[in-house]
Formats: sequence, C-alpha cells, structure tokens
Amino acid sequence: MAEKLLNYINGAWRESKATTYLNVPNPATDEVLATVPLSPPEEVDEAARLALAAFPGWRRTPATARIQYLFKLKMLMEEHFEDLARSITLENGKALDDARGEMRRAIENVEVACGIPTMMMGDFSEDVAKGVDEYMIRQPVGVAALICPFNFPGMIPFWYLPYAIACGNTVIVKPSERCPITMQKVFRLLEQLGLPKGVVNLVNGGPDTVNALLDHPAISAVTFVGSTPVARHVYARAAANGKRVQAQGGAKNPIIILPDADVSLTTRIVTDSAFGNAGQRCLAASLAVTVAGAEKTFIPALAEAASKLVVGNGLEPGVQMGPVITPQSKARIESLIQKGLEEGAEMVLDGRNASIPGHERGYFLRPTIIADVPPGSTIARTEIFGPVLGIMRVETVEEAIALVNSGEYGNMACIFTSSGAAARKFRYEAEAGNIGINIGVAAPMAFFPFSGWKNSFFGTLHAQGKHAVEFFTQTKVVVERWLETWERKF
Repeated sequence: MAEKLLNYINGAWRESKATTYLNVPNPATDEVLATVPLSPPEEVDEAARLALAAFPGWRRTPATARIQYLFKLKMLMEEHFEDLARSITLENGKALDDARGEMRRAIENVEVACGIPTMMMGDFSEDVAKGVDEYMIRQPVGVAALICPFNFPGMIPFWYLPYAIACGNTVIVKPSERCPITMQKVFRLLEQLGLPKGVVNLVNGGPDTVNALLDHPAISAVTFVGSTPVARHVYARAAANGKRVQAQGGAKNPIIILPDADVSLTTRIVTDSAFGNAGQRCLAASLAVTVAGAEKTFIPALAEAASKLVVGNGLEPGVQMGPVITPQSKARIESLIQKGLEEGAEMVLDGRNASIPGHERGYFLRPTIIADVPPGSTIARTEIFGPVLGIMRVETVEEAIALVNSGEYGNMACIFTSSGAAARKFRYEAEAGNIGINIGVAAPMAFFPFSGWKNSFFGTLHAQGKHAVEFFTQTKVVVERWLETWERKF
C-alpha cells in the first residue's frame, strides 16, 4: 500500500484531516509512490498561528546561533545526498545526474545563507545633524509561506527556506502536490536539527490550500514558482491582503545562434538546454533564432544530437532524458506540436508516440524539433514546458534581438557567437532577467538573484542571495540624539 504523506506542524508529524488524497505516481512507470492530502484551510490556519507564535522567540535568537542549524543541515543533506536525488528522480522523472545537480544547488543556497550575520548588516551614519546619528537595521518580517513547483522539488524550496529562517522568520512550505515526497525527506532532516517548535512547517495541498495561505492574516510574505497565470493570481491575491510577494512565472526562453558560433559546443549546449529535464524547467531553451543562414549548419547538427539522446527511466545508467510529469502534460505537449504543424511549421524531429521498452506505461516523449516556426504562431508564443525546440530564421542580430524582446516573457535569453561586439549588444539590449552568452542554461549561482522580467516575474526582489535577504527582512531606520547630561555630573 502506498505511503500516506504527512504534514509537519509545530515540530510534529501529523496526519491531515483532508477528505481528498491524490496519488503521486512515478512518471516513468505509472507506479503509485505515495498519496498526498489536499489539506483543508483549517490546517493552514493551525500552521500559521503556531508559526506566528514561534516567531518572537526565533527572531530574538542571535543570527550567529540561527546559522548553526544551517551548518548542521548542510552536513545532513550531504550525508543523504544520493537518497534525496533518487527521490527527485522517482517522483519527477528527471535523469539522476540532473537530480544530483538540483540537490547540489540546494546545498549551495544553504551555504550562502550561513553568511547571514554579514548579509543582514545595516548602515550607520554619524552626525547627520549636530549631535544626531542615523542608522538602518534589518529585522525579519514574520511568517513566510513558500509555494513550490513540481519541476525542482528539491532545489526551489531552498531558494527561500535557508534565507528565511536565517533572517529570523518562521516558515510554512507547501510543496507541489505532484512531487511532494522529496520535501517529506527534507523535513525528516530538518526534524533532526532541534529547531524550536513552529519555526519550520510543512502543509501539503492543492489550490484551496494555496488560497488559504494567501489569505491568512498571520502570514507576511509569500513566494511562488509556477506558471504565469497562477503567478499573477498569487501576486494579486497576496498583495491585496497586504503581503510582500515574489512570484516566478512562465517563460519562453529564446536563444540566438549566429553563423560564427562554435558548432560542436553550441550544438551540445543547446541540446542539453532544450531537452534536459524533458524541457520542464523555467530556463529551458524553447525557441532558437538562427541568424544569416546559421540554420543550414545548426538544424542538422541539433537534429542529429537530439536524436541520439537516451530517453528512459532516469534511474537507469546512461539515461539522459526522462518522462514528462503527467499523462495530461504529455497530451498537451503533443497537441501543441500538432498545432505548430497546422500553423505552418516544419517537422524536423518528431518525438511523439514514444514507447520505452519496459516502461510502456510511462509518460514519455522524445526530443522534438520544429523549424520555420511562424512569428506570432501558437508554438512561438506558448510555454510548452516539454522537450520541444522551435526554430525561427532572421537575417540580422538586430532582427533577432527585436524578436526576443517582442515576447511577453523575460526569464532568460541567450546568444551563441564568437563576436564580442554581438554579445555585448545582445547583453545590453535583450529584455530578460537572466542572460547567457555561449551558455544554454543561465542559472545564477546561489549568491546571485534568480532574475526574471516581464510576465516571467511578479514582484521586486527575486530568489537567492542578497535579494532573498532583502525580501525576508524589513528595514528600520533609527534617528537618535543623546543629550550630554553627563557634563552636569562633573
């Protein structure tokens, strides 16, 4: 019988009172791994009230003491690294090496957050007026709710969690109901840290659980990663309730390929970017814009490289691409591919109707490449979130940059070239928050913010690094004068 997942509230594991549980299948085999509760609003209320009750004591804990828990957490995550990576592959489907990379980035965020005593430091200015000093300090905001996606169940919670608690906040994590198992394992490790009750909490659930978090008066900050329509909803509803919000939305990441780009390097990097994690990442290259005839070289090269990718169960040696997350996702992606053909695109490599021997029940597609994608077409505008690369052609760098900037998203844009002038022009003019130059996945290191522009992000401060510290703290400015009464005593 499949494991029934639990919530973790106020330092204790609890079975939810939910009346509805969802199956959590392995997307490579369709085997049910666990069942996850759709926790009702009253359980959100309980977690929020207890997190708020824990906040005063936690914020008064010195930052140097708070980070000791993170040092221990890093050690535990290193010890359980392979188990956590395997858990990601089981519930998400990505290749095991990709899962390992995800957990490495999660640990890197814990490491960066260990620098909170320095990162939280304020400013001091003496004698802003005669006998008057002024300074700014940072204090935690309160209870933070972290609403996490399915595609990086181990990493994305760590864009936020270590910074939030290191800054003195208490936290409620709501993992994706599609991939909730890895966070169960992470909270088993958090349980070993001996944190005060209520500092970290886990509430499973779906849309109703999310809305309860967005509405709860005890919650002061909300983070979200997911599709643009849901990000817009989260941002609007949480902001209307007076909360600070950062909501990462969708993407349609274009890459520009110039004729002078290194063929071998570019082909390898673009193939990995477009088809790694089966294209289910917000930094996946989904649209290649070839310039001045570059398609003559790169379309055949990309098709050959993509056709050789080993697709299968991510736990098996040598597998480079796993399944998509659900049968519904597979059907949606296949319908978008067909829509692209109907709108005039040309099929180069067809990955539909994939069948993996021994895994016939899995949700597999193979890499798909579609060329001559018409500007403004559905496949040119829509975030496919699957292993599909569309290719468009232009004659100049200026046209390519204009095409990049015409899209509604602004998560990532990349260029492949040997020209420093072209690369600088692109870096300067491209309207995206994460820029890659001869890089296919411009994923910031943990000490840089994960930027996003336009409809890819709603908010002001992004995840990771200094932005995370600023998001999880509020500034207080103190202006003070002291009368020199001591002179009267002598």
